[in-house]
Amino acid sequence: MSNLAIITARSGSKGIKDKNIRLLNGKPLMAYTIESARKSQFIDEVMVSTDSEVYAAIAKEYGAEVPFLRSRETSTDTASSKDVILEVLSEYNKRGKRYDQFVMLQPTSPLRTEQNIDRAFQLYWEKKADSVVSVCECEHSPLLSNTLPADCNMFGFIESENNVRRQDLKTYYRLNGAIYISKVSTFLQIQTFYGKNSYAYIMEQCQSIDIDSELDFKIAELFMETNM
Repeated sequence: MSNLAIITARSGSKGIKDKNIRLLNGKPLMAYTIESARKSQFIDEVMVSTDSEVYAAIAKEYGAEVPFLRSRETSTDTASSKDVILEVLSEYNKRGKRYDQFVMLQPTSPLRTEQNIDRAFQLYWEKKADSVVSVCECEHSPLLSNTLPADCNMFGFIESENNVRRQDLKTYYRLNGAIYISKVSTFLQIQTFYGKNSYAYIMEQCQSIDIDSELDFKIAELFMETNM
């Protein structure tokens, strides 16, 4: 069984300029994901999908393959992860390289480890799954959340049946964006990770920081300085 890691690293982030190569604790952000993928015992090839020659050079410096740059269509803000994956699988097929599974790893999850990746693969095989997606426990219950009207009136903000002690609320989980494993044949057929035979791999909140803001960078850097 052969497994391909696809690291999605488009340039031109709107929120933080060149986020995926910005230095975090002395290394480009995407370097952490490349290194974890290369240490995994189940990944046969680590490739970076990017639209930038600069990003490609950095990816290769840390040991990833960049056999081609993204097309114009998959380099836009509106291109989805699905579009990127389908392009990668198509390009590899043209080159005569085929894999049984792939794992999409976003570079914005620097605290995801090779152990996380390996455990997710082990769950994939134990469940005989078509896909495995990483999640973590929600920091706050969605039952304590709601939308607000224009005047911010809070009448009915919390439904009476949900107005209970925090410790009595059910445990909710959220996608953490760290690991997406799929059987190639199934993904080509249904083009989603969330089919009937999909399972959740649960990660710790401390490993689930998803870099999207300056605050996220500071939290990740602080965690690395105190725990690594």
